[in-house]
Amino acid sequence: MVLTPGADAARGAAVAWRTDVRQTVAEAQIAVEIDGPLLGQAARTVAGTTAPIENENGRAHYHQARFDGLEPGTRYVYRVRAADGWSEWLPFTTAQSGFAPFRFIYLGDTQNDILEIGSRVIRSAFKEAGPAALVVHAGDLVAQRETKVHDDEWGEWTEAGGRAFAMAPQIPAAGNHEYVDHILPNGEEARLLGPHWPLQFALPDNGAEGARATSYFVDYQGVRFIVLDGTAALDLGASESQTRWLDQTLASSPARWNVALFHQPLYTCARPKDTEALKAAWKPIFDARRIDLVLQGHDHCYGRVSNPAGAEASRADSDAGRPQGPVYVVSVTGSKMYGLNHRADSQPVRAAENTELYQLIDVEADHLSFRAFTATGRLYDAFTLTRGADGLNRLTETDDTLLALRRCDGAAGPDDRPCTAEIKD
Repeated sequence: MVLTPGADAARGAAVAWRTDVRQTVAEAQIAVEIDGPLLGQAARTVAGTTAPIENENGRAHYHQARFDGLEPGTRYVYRVRAADGWSEWLPFTTAQSGFAPFRFIYLGDTQNDILEIGSRVIRSAFKEAGPAALVVHAGDLVAQRETKVHDDEWGEWTEAGGRAFAMAPQIPAAGNHEYVDHILPNGEEARLLGPHWPLQFALPDNGAEGARATSYFVDYQGVRFIVLDGTAALDLGASESQTRWLDQTLASSPARWNVALFHQPLYTCARPKDTEALKAAWKPIFDARRIDLVLQGHDHCYGRVSNPAGAEASRADSDAGRPQGPVYVVSVTGSKMYGLNHRADSQPVRAAENTELYQLIDVEADHLSFRAFTATGRLYDAFTLTRGADGLNRLTETDDTLLALRRCDGAAGPDDRPCTAEIKD
């Protein structure tokens, strides 16, 4: 079961769940939560949609139900039906109708060894975050590749988050591994969105043409989350449409803060070259529309860039109180690691390799506080963006003591174990 927010998270949400083929219709119930046990007496039954999926594990059914007309800032409970009966009741809270402070979790690629390795980071994030309002994922949730769908990986991803993924709304971006290779009738290779994505996530239908299933926006308590699909832009001809949509979505944003989420980073921490096509298309809009945070994955390392001229320039801006932004972050949650590139010593303010992380972002009226933690819960990076009276952001580096830089030394990793980070060339 995976809960997702509506485009207006104060008034809508949706759930997707999977059953065996005996359950042929989608049915959910929702009610305002009460303190007593009779949750079902005032429950509303919601019909949804059902679609089959067939793969190496056989045939199954995915169901989706959308909860519309909800009240802002209200605790609800819901449950879904399977062939053997109803699930347990699960609580969630709708967003406030206007601005209100909240905390959210940002996760990079889980992708490999999801249940064995990545799950502990996800669960540590929820433990550290306390009442996190939602979770954003920067793509490559699984490692499906070539023509392999890897149904078990989606099962691992769902199990890694458990019922937490069903109680806190999830905002996922699609990565290149959410796609599979596809051979066209003329023999040419193409990329095709894997069958699980549109079934696993009941997302808002407000995205760009050519990427309707993987681009969308969500308004949550004064923050507009804008989700883009780098793979569709780079490989499937959906760059121009997403660029126009991005500009329109930012231009019309009523939010106090705007956050972009996508997979392939504009400023890489592992690959020798930046993602120049996306940088050329999207960075001018991020600059002109003054987006605040850009959250990314793909590189299987950690890097934070606020001034493309480099860390020294960024620190000088901070010391002088000059406006900064957007802030670009790359992170990784799972076990797959890439080594840092030749720019890592000079461009990012903070970087790491061979390190699993989770990030907590606290949203306030006049500032965003960002903290990155290693898998063991140690603070690795932190900064604050403060909105000035001129409407511009100033970045303040943390005064807290940070963990020493995590780098491999040849074949030796930073944990007194071998370095597993692959050098990209």
